[in-house]
Amino acid sequence: MRFLPGLLLATAIGAVGWSWQAGWLRLPDAFNPWSDLDPLAAPNLLTPYKLRRARDDAPQCFAALAASGVRFEPVADRPLDEGCGWTDAVRLSRGQRLAFKTPVLLSCRTALSFAMWERHALIPAAEAELGGALVGIEHLGSYACRSVRTDDHGANTSQRRSRHATGDAIDISGFSGPGSMRISVRQDWQRTAVPGRPDTGRFLRAARDGACRFFDGVLSPDYNAAHADHFHLEVGGWRTCR
Repeated sequence: MRFLPGLLLATAIGAVGWSWQAGWLRLPDAFNPWSDLDPLAAPNLLTPYKLRRARDDAPQCFAALAASGVRFEPVADRPLDEGCGWTDAVRLSRGQRLAFKTPVLLSCRTALSFAMWERHALIPAAEAELGGALVGIEHLGSYACRSVRTDDHGANTSQRRSRHATGDAIDISGFSGPGSMRISVRQDWQRTAVPGRPDTGRFLRAARDGACRFFDGVLSPDYNAAHADHFHLEVGGWRTCR
């Protein structure tokens, strides 16, 4: 008798699976683990899985990126040479709402993570903490054929290539907010709340924490002095949120 609950559960799961295969059971796309990522839909527990699957499949990645509303154009592949180059890359000129001063070259999978971060983390954080919409985003670059910097000041490098070397990373240095507001990672990270002034420090922390939901690696001023003026956001590699 002690095996009965497990047997009933296995039977129920089997029945659901059979009904699904037979076409008798239809799940809403939001709760269907086999449906494609909808970048405009509110994230749920299945979103990380769907995002990873979309990033790993180029056609699905480009389709999701187009559906996200960002502005981009595909870029011809540059085969890897000494660890530098890219495949399935795009030139991203603006997000759904945020304009770049200069376009950035990113792998499709990194651009898709950016689109998810902008819509589901940056925009809500700005509305909550700044009292208005973001209009622009500032960066320090994306693709760069270089190795990982290993010390607090970014002077020394390792033998391992950076994610920048394959277009899988971008460094974000600031934002343009409501009116003429400018939020700088270097100047505002440690800024505390002041009566009558938006809490830009709390906004930046919400932006960093939100990035950890959609990127594999996120480094902020809390990591080391080399990141005092930017967020490093990357896809691939070890999971990091600091």
